[in-house]
Amino acid sequence: MDSNNLVLKHIADPHELERMYRTDPKAFKKSFSYAWEQQPDSQILGVWHERLHFKETANTVKPSLFQKGFLVMGLLAILAGISTRIIFHFVEQEAIAPINLAFGIIPFMAAYFIYRNKPKRSIIYSLSALFIVSGFYLNMLPLNFKDSIILVYLHLPIFLWVLLGVAFTGNGYLKGTERLAYIKFNLEYGILYASMAVSGMVLALLTMQLFSFVGLDIEDFYFSNIVLFGAAALAIVATYLVSMNLKLAKNITPYLAKIFSPLVLITLLAYLVTVLGVGENPFVDRDFLIAFNGILLGVLAVTLFSITERDSDEKKNISDYLNVALIVLALIIDSVALSAIVFRLSSFGITPNRLAVLGVNILIWANLIWIMFSYIRFLQNKSGLSTIQDAVTKYLPVYGLWAAFVTFTFPIIFL
Repeated sequence: MDSNNLVLKHIADPHELERMYRTDPKAFKKSFSYAWEQQPDSQILGVWHERLHFKETANTVKPSLFQKGFLVMGLLAILAGISTRIIFHFVEQEAIAPINLAFGIIPFMAAYFIYRNKPKRSIIYSLSALFIVSGFYLNMLPLNFKDSIILVYLHLPIFLWVLLGVAFTGNGYLKGTERLAYIKFNLEYGILYASMAVSGMVLALLTMQLFSFVGLDIEDFYFSNIVLFGAAALAIVATYLVSMNLKLAKNITPYLAKIFSPLVLITLLAYLVTVLGVGENPFVDRDFLIAFNGILLGVLAVTLFSITERDSDEKKNISDYLNVALIVLALIIDSVALSAIVFRLSSFGITPNRLAVLGVNILIWANLIWIMFSYIRFLQNKSGLSTIQDAVTKYLPVYGLWAAFVTFTFPIIFL
């Protein structure tokens, strides 16, 4: 039977053994049992035996109510819920801007990362100072809807997101691998939070419906005190679960990347052909220019999503050519948008919105060029996938700096 046993037959071929296991784990285990009986001294089979029969030991860390990290997460979740509810009270009174709600969640997520990663004191002090200064600065601004103030509301969350990234990466904030891990965290976090939020919404609707049966309308109370608190606390819970290497989101994200890249490419090509057919012009139509920039951001997000979900040692495949096509499409869109913005600036003058859109389009254009050339080198076998991922991760601080520039200078420049 030895000659017919596939595990013994391919014992010197790790790739084939892995392929066999992934194709049919049940058949592999059955074949492995016989192979292990015949060659119990084989180191290769010994590794597979441990993999197939590994059991948790007393030293293996398992999430529990008595684990310190779990208790810290619980405390931060409660504080985030309370803080968000207090901030929402002042938002209802129109005393502060709604964007302040971000300070009820993001600093507590950062606090959890700081607890988990133990960064240097200089990083902790810098992050604390920047969060405090940002909150103080935001609430010193006039509470109105001038263009420069709206731009602050749009760019401040990006700046806070970058600060959260520094907390996530800790002492390794300069390392590309740590930044890549932060991007992957965001993808997994978004999927997990959305899944849990949908469940929470179903529970909320069911609860309100049950109370309506007895003649009680609890909608306003429930939203203000339960839903809001829960949404903020859930942000910390999701952070904890993703940090504990929850496998649900990790298993889904690579497949989403492979599915959505071609779908987005086909959809956008069809859209652009339609746009050309109906004669829309971003040079004269402001709303269409805004939509054009929205498309650009969407393409950029999908492209980065697909790139970051690849393993650094993975060989090129059809998805890489789809990514290059998406990048070229994004560059075309961005070039048209840039031309339209320059045209509008020269024709109608400088405004905060036009200057902000020009800046972000230039940044995206430069980033896409860097990614495209890195991809070309990869497809020519002149570099690895890590070069493309570096083009993504090394550019992240640039977006943060631009967001900070718009946030802290535009209200002063455009009084």
